[in-house]
Amino acid sequence: MGFRLQRLGLVHANGLRALAGVTLAARRGERIAVIGPSGAGKTTLLRLLGTAVRPSEGRVEVLESNPWQLSGGALRRLRTRIGTVHQAPPLPARQRVITAVLAGRLGTWPWWKSLLSLAYPADIAGACAQLARLDLADRLFDRCDRLSGGQLQRVGIARVLYQQPELILADEPVSAMDPALADLAIQQLIAEATGRGVTLIASLHAVDLALRWFPRIVGLRAGEVAFDLPPVRITDALLRDLYASESATLPTQGGEPLRLPQPGAEVAVRRPACQ
Repeated sequence: MGFRLQRLGLVHANGLRALAGVTLAARRGERIAVIGPSGAGKTTLLRLLGTAVRPSEGRVEVLESNPWQLSGGALRRLRTRIGTVHQAPPLPARQRVITAVLAGRLGTWPWWKSLLSLAYPADIAGACAQLARLDLADRLFDRCDRLSGGQLQRVGIARVLYQQPELILADEPVSAMDPALADLAIQQLIAEATGRGVTLIASLHAVDLALRWFPRIVGLRAGEVAFDLPPVRITDALLRDLYASESATLPTQGGEPLRLPQPGAEVAVRRPACQ
């Protein structure tokens, strides 16, 4: 089991309800995209799955554990099995890209190896291999403050790929990328989840990416699940109703009108050599 949520709700300290009665489950290896307008609760849902916040009501199970019934040590171990890709990766400006990627294993390495890796990277080849998947191998030793927003997002993805978690949570992971790079990044997340049989759930603002890459689409509106369907069953009317409060135009990665993906379409993956 990847996760199971039963009538989950969250009310913020200011009284604002972020989620209400969310019931959702995923088997190990499932790939799910969560879509919906801004403020629908997508980020909150992922933060709950990542054990960053505790629900106000309902029950949550992540990787067959209730996080809030675990001891402090057990909860920390559970968190090392979850990888989160942030929309704005929390990367120190002066940190080198290789150090940022290797940080994906800090939760499992002994303290001495983590400390030593700050001075001399412990696994240059491993970090380079993950960056190569995202066309960033040539930025291996650059500082993070020399990268664009889209490049930083790809470094954040590379860190989670290097971590090899059992549950991948991706919160708007490609919002700063152009359509081609967004496809490449999503493809690598899908390939990782498929290759290792781990659960992937991604919140995406761009509807076209969700429909093209994910076999299961969850629509979230006002903190509630509006639908949970495969792409072939999602209609234009459903999408327009979901985004009715936001815009008359459905959001896509390149700003073009939404077009259903063609069967068999693939994105070529370039793999720069690691130096």
